[in-house]
Amino acid sequence: MTLRILTVGITHEHDVVAARQRARQIAALLGFARQDQTRIATAVSELARNAHEYARGGRVEFSIEGESKPQVLTMEISDRGDGIKDLDLILKGGYRSETGLGVGLLGATRLLDQFDIQTQPGVGTRITLKKLLPPGTELISAKKLGTLSSQLAALPANIGLLEVQAQNQELLSTLAELRARQEELLQLTRELEDTNRGVVALYAELDEKANHLRRADEMKSRFLSNMSHEFRTPLSSIRALSKLLLDHTDGPLTSEQETQVAFILKGAEGLSELVNDLLDLAKIEAGKTEIRIAEFEVQALFGALRGMLRPLLLTESVNLQFHVHGHIPRMHTDEAKVSQILRNFISNALKFTERGSVEVSAALTPDAQAVTFAVRDTGLGIDPESQGIIFEEFSQVQNHLQQRVKGTGLGLPLCRKLVNLLGGTIALESTPGKGSVFSASIPITYPGDSDALRSDLLLSGTPEGQLPVLIIEDQQETRLLYEKFLRNSAYHPIAVKNLREADEVLKATTPSAIVLDIILNGQDSWQWLAELKNNGAMSQIPLIIATEVDDRRKGVVLGADAFFLKPLFREELLATLGRLTGLQPDASAAYPYRDVGAASADARIAPSDPTWRESVSDD
Repeated sequence: MTLRILTVGITHEHDVVAARQRARQIAALLGFARQDQTRIATAVSELARNAHEYARGGRVEFSIEGESKPQVLTMEISDRGDGIKDLDLILKGGYRSETGLGVGLLGATRLLDQFDIQTQPGVGTRITLKKLLPPGTELISAKKLGTLSSQLAALPANIGLLEVQAQNQELLSTLAELRARQEELLQLTRELEDTNRGVVALYAELDEKANHLRRADEMKSRFLSNMSHEFRTPLSSIRALSKLLLDHTDGPLTSEQETQVAFILKGAEGLSELVNDLLDLAKIEAGKTEIRIAEFEVQALFGALRGMLRPLLLTESVNLQFHVHGHIPRMHTDEAKVSQILRNFISNALKFTERGSVEVSAALTPDAQAVTFAVRDTGLGIDPESQGIIFEEFSQVQNHLQQRVKGTGLGLPLCRKLVNLLGGTIALESTPGKGSVFSASIPITYPGDSDALRSDLLLSGTPEGQLPVLIIEDQQETRLLYEKFLRNSAYHPIAVKNLREADEVLKATTPSAIVLDIILNGQDSWQWLAELKNNGAMSQIPLIIATEVDDRRKGVVLGADAFFLKPLFREELLATLGRLTGLQPDASAAYPYRDVGAASADARIAPSDPTWRESVSDD
């Protein structure tokens, strides 16, 4: 249903003002707020002025649409002009009129809820504006509309002056509102500044507290470490003297004396175990635990554990079993720490299992990236309330076996820290009266050994047409430098940091050349070099030594094709590789070195003192 309110013809300049005045009156009678009244009046005024200036006249129709709330105030501005050219450009805001800024039409579209325009050359333009009535407005019926229409008084003769006064009042009201908003913003800014000062003070206090906690933690770790070391010497003496007495070295003891000395020895051994656990925890918390990566078989590890832990069986009613499920590849991680984790799991299981079995198993995870070690027992089990605290330091679950077996409450917390240190996860499943399963999933390759990728990963990115060069260097900075030297050259670097990784690469491919450092992680590679050059298949690979060990003659005797004292420069490396691999110099130069970060490396080329290095060749 459409209810027409009023039609205003646009013929003269003052009709534009009349249309604006009527729009404001209608908006006020319909209950629109002052700000919305101004928006409606401004939009109608701009479009009426366009109709007068560009189409030489037109009309504005006001109507109400809808039979239920919320109804819609509709304003239609139409003319019979030549249509609007460049309409899309105008609506995108890119048009500039010759008579003005050309923003009247675009501005009107942003003032009201809905906007529709239809224009056609020779026919004219019809623009429809719509605005939802305020929520509190009564439903406008035909009768109600008649009442409203009667309230539209005739426009006075001085409408122009009145409209200017109305606009001035609107401007003053807007300025007052803006001033109030500005004061609110200033007040908000002051409040934010006060809040920021409070936040800064809070951060400073938190930093201070964090520093106190950090220092306290460091002091605790230092205390535990120092005291552990201090305790070890007297404990070792007590244990040695106790064994000396029990061995009757200085004469026989009475049965009572032997019992007493045995108690002393047992207490010293328990205290020594506690000291060792405290020292391990202190090292981990201080970040000083060294990860010694080695390659080992799970079967061999289980064999060592089986012989080590069988003496812990207190009764023949408990059976200790080891099982390896499926094929498990060789692991590259810290074998000693994996063994320590399993020893703690197994010893706990043996302590709290009176009869039944303790089963130690190993199996690959579904993604084949880790090995899950599990220790399952048929012991007492742990109630759900206690499962959350057993991995906390010095926490123990009370049971009737505590009188027979003593513990420190440090074994499981230490296991958790060691598992996390190796990049794994720890888990517990337990049912009171049925037993427990402690498990640790440990990556096959230690995650921190990111440079020690498997050989297939190292070789997967070798670009076609480039020659692989194996670089064996334990210093990460030097490896990075060599990789930059060979970037965009005829050679593709395969950088490893130890001889084990180098052997893996050599099993997978035959590199065109090898760059070898003699001292790798504190150990020399002379023996490896000799074995390589005695290997018929590998002996023909050109080998360049780049080291800080000044032993040129030894390198030549063992088969090195070139010898350099560090640092080895880019031009020297590329020239030597070109000579040893058979590439002509211009072939190496066909791959210009364009790395923008290599300025410092290039600046080191051409040393002034040639005596600090020497090259060895068959020439």
